[in-house]
Amino acid sequence: MSPADPLSSLDERLARALAPALDTATGPVLLAVSGGPDSTALMHAAAIRGARTTPFVATVDHGLRAASAEEAAQVGRLAARLGLPHAILTWETQRRDGRIQAEARAARYRLLSRHAESIGADRILTAHTRDDQAETVLMRLLAGSGPAGLAGMRPERPLSDGLRLVRPFLGLAKADLVAYCAAHALPFVSDPSNADERFARARLRRLRPRLEGEGLSIARLARLATRLARDEAALAARAATVFEEVRIGKVGKGLMLDGRRLAREPEAIVLRVVDAALDAVAQAGDGEPAPKRLERLERLVLDGILPALARTEPLRRTLRETIVGIGPSGRIRLTPAPPRRPAEPRK
Repeated sequence: MSPADPLSSLDERLARALAPALDTATGPVLLAVSGGPDSTALMHAAAIRGARTTPFVATVDHGLRAASAEEAAQVGRLAARLGLPHAILTWETQRRDGRIQAEARAARYRLLSRHAESIGADRILTAHTRDDQAETVLMRLLAGSGPAGLAGMRPERPLSDGLRLVRPFLGLAKADLVAYCAAHALPFVSDPSNADERFARARLRRLRPRLEGEGLSIARLARLATRLARDEAALAARAATVFEEVRIGKVGKGLMLDGRRLAREPEAIVLRVVDAALDAVAQAGDGEPAPKRLERLERLVLDGILPALARTEPLRRTLRETIVGIGPSGRIRLTPAPPRRPAEPRK
């Protein structure tokens, strides 16, 4: 087959994308394969390229559709043809209809992480593409995310101690992976929820042609994520340094910050330092971490902490189950809020 052959070009592109994830692995690698074209291409490309150890394959059966069990079994049959061990991970828990996709996503990573740990894998590979990145950025834009959220999915991120999530195809177009499956005659399934307009991603896909007609293309959204990820990394690094400089010490399960020193930093850094401090208090506590909302953090810092420090005024606010207080010394004290009392039954 000549180098100019489209199939050869696709093979090379996928192989190059996979190389860093496979070549640096010191133990087993777990491939998350749903049976769609993206993850099917991931499985096949990893199998024919080879690795230091045979990749493992896992399919999460969420049980949300009647055909899901057979689709998971189909992945298993293809994995067997490729000589790869395969496991079906079943989600068996009560679901809330209003949050079904969010719960399914959380369950998927929880099940994959447990399986990865059971086989000794230090990384899980998923087949998220540039199209997925663009959709993520657009959804977060609509949700009011800041720079960290608009940086989209990272090529790698930790899932737990010693376990990383790796997205080797984040720079590839979905069309390339569909073409790869077609060229290699690989069977794959199409999830009907991708076209179900009850879900935001499906509605955005329907709008994609109009958005691209206005210049908001997949490539531009993905490029925006890359640029913001670059800037966010620099801001996060500076914020981590400042956090260590202003952290005075622990207060029980809380901590104390030098507010006057912190106030000399740009607002973007102050926001990240206070966010990190809230995370540290939450990790030291016993309860579940409270959800993050950028608007609430901005109100605390921009409308509360910084004006109080500038005017040398006391402050007491609560955010994410943490009490934030400022005294005359200008020190910021963060302590876990006491447990809420259960509501009294009405008589």
